[in-house]
Amino acid sequence: MKKQKDKASWSIVEGDIITSWGKKLNIDEVLPEYPRPQGVREQWLNLNGLWEYAVIPMGDEEPKDYQGDILVPFPIESALSGVKRALLPEENLWYRRAFTIPERWKGKRILLNFGAVDWKAEVFVNNSSIGSHTGGYYPFTFDITDYLKEEENILVVKVWDPTDSYGQERGKQVLKPKGIYYTPISGIWQTVWLEPVGEAYIERIKLTPYIDKATLELETFVNSNTSEAEFNIKVEVLSPDLFVDKEIHWEGSPILSLEGKADKANEIAIPEPVLWTPDTPYLYPIIITLYKGDELLDQLKSYFAMRSFGISTDENNVLRFMINNKPVFHNGVLDQGYWPDGLYTAPSDEALLYDIKLTKDLGFNTSRKHIKVEPLRWYYHCDRIGLIVWQDMINGGCSMKLIKHGILTNFFGITSRKDNNYKAAERDSAENRENYKKELKEMIDTLYNVPSIAVWVPFNEDWGQFDANETALWVKEYDPTRTVDHASGWMDQGGGEVKSLHVYFKKLSIPKKKDDRVIAITEYGGYTLFEEGHVWRRDKEFGYKSYKSREALQEAYISLIEEQLKPLISQGLSGAIYTQLTDVETEINGFVTYDREVIKVSKDKVMKINDIIL
Repeated sequence: MKKQKDKASWSIVEGDIITSWGKKLNIDEVLPEYPRPQGVREQWLNLNGLWEYAVIPMGDEEPKDYQGDILVPFPIESALSGVKRALLPEENLWYRRAFTIPERWKGKRILLNFGAVDWKAEVFVNNSSIGSHTGGYYPFTFDITDYLKEEENILVVKVWDPTDSYGQERGKQVLKPKGIYYTPISGIWQTVWLEPVGEAYIERIKLTPYIDKATLELETFVNSNTSEAEFNIKVEVLSPDLFVDKEIHWEGSPILSLEGKADKANEIAIPEPVLWTPDTPYLYPIIITLYKGDELLDQLKSYFAMRSFGISTDENNVLRFMINNKPVFHNGVLDQGYWPDGLYTAPSDEALLYDIKLTKDLGFNTSRKHIKVEPLRWYYHCDRIGLIVWQDMINGGCSMKLIKHGILTNFFGITSRKDNNYKAAERDSAENRENYKKELKEMIDTLYNVPSIAVWVPFNEDWGQFDANETALWVKEYDPTRTVDHASGWMDQGGGEVKSLHVYFKKLSIPKKKDDRVIAITEYGGYTLFEEGHVWRRDKEFGYKSYKSREALQEAYISLIEEQLKPLISQGLSGAIYTQLTDVETEINGFVTYDREVIKVSKDKVMKINDIIL
């Protein structure tokens, strides 16, 4: 294989607005941070950077000659990829690069990890197919040891992404973007890396805190060709710390150390636990080491928080969201996680952190991660900065229909109907419904350990919604530690634990008649302001109410909170999610422009008005 091209073969594709982080991108250090903060291994090799690519008709063999270079992990449709072209459903995207295993890894098993590839990926090492994965939002791993050579190895990835032509879970990606639907992304969009492990290794861990018992339950899942009963673990828990302005570290003497079997759940007593809250986001570093006899096989560094989420009544017998058995108003903002230059992929870790800090600086304690699953480092920053997360499941099936999902719901109040008409939801294929369930489980498994996630949201606004009550029951049984909002906005089936309302185009209100669910307005606002020089397109804009100046926008927001939102709290409102944090393409209803250059309101004034204490 020819050598990888130098940086002169890549440049940002012009035509879009570019963030400050995109402008200073160093292609020799693309997203250099370790990508899995709750499963850190000391030794690893980052494969981000320039790869070769080709786009050819679906079904054709791997091309002999690739068409150019692409900067991984930016999706091919993005300006930062250096390509910026659509991938059509009848095409395959091929990637290729060379790599060499470090000499010090000799005798180890080698794992190849992908943060996420959209949508179907088949992976080849040295001309051998080693496996495939479907689902565009979740990490996957292959043991490639038996396919490796001592010198140069060739890695190839073949991608098929049908976007919105197939019915799979794809979020807001469409081949023809408009309104609240955006440019699609395809292929590798999160970090790719290699790491060495022993003959047996820790495949994953499950961390469940119980503050009432002052314990942490640790489950360790070992990948091995022999019985797990042969393996022991050593667990070291370090002193909790506030990591708000620094990275988590695993230094110092442990506050407790114990040994146990790797094939059973280990309950660890945490002495005088320090609890995580948005104001005091204490995290405990933890080290798990795997042994066979005296032989050290693997070690993972992770972290956890002692905290609990739930729903209960306050002193006035009103249902409230609870953190650590105390009522907390979930005052949040909708965050879609799009970037003008990287689309799904933030140009840097600093950029990821910027959005989270801005959310806190605006006085919010909650982020609703809307129709996207982020790279794991985004959740890590939420954990250490102290931001509650509502996590949406990715939608598939039907997309929004203007009359059905927009007019009848917003203007005529038709927000409930039976959701067992699979054909109407474009879920008439049993395979399609099973794929949703597979990916829902995959999402929960991937994010289970994240301390900041408080709420799972399986469906939003009837997009591909089916069997929401049954789904909510399954989610609650699978993860009883978190709250379930079964259908955000509509169509309400009376299930889940949240009476979830979307209120646009009219005065905020909540039902007078209450049921046994906590009440939250999970979308409202959407106030727009056009900022010249910072928009995706000058000829197109979308929002719910338009203003002509920053002062007018700010006063309208303050009035909305003071005169409409806050009076509802005494009536039973327990959470609210404002639309939205950033502009996204032609949707210009963010607090900040799409390029993150202009904050449209005074942070101090908005923070003051957002201070809501129950």
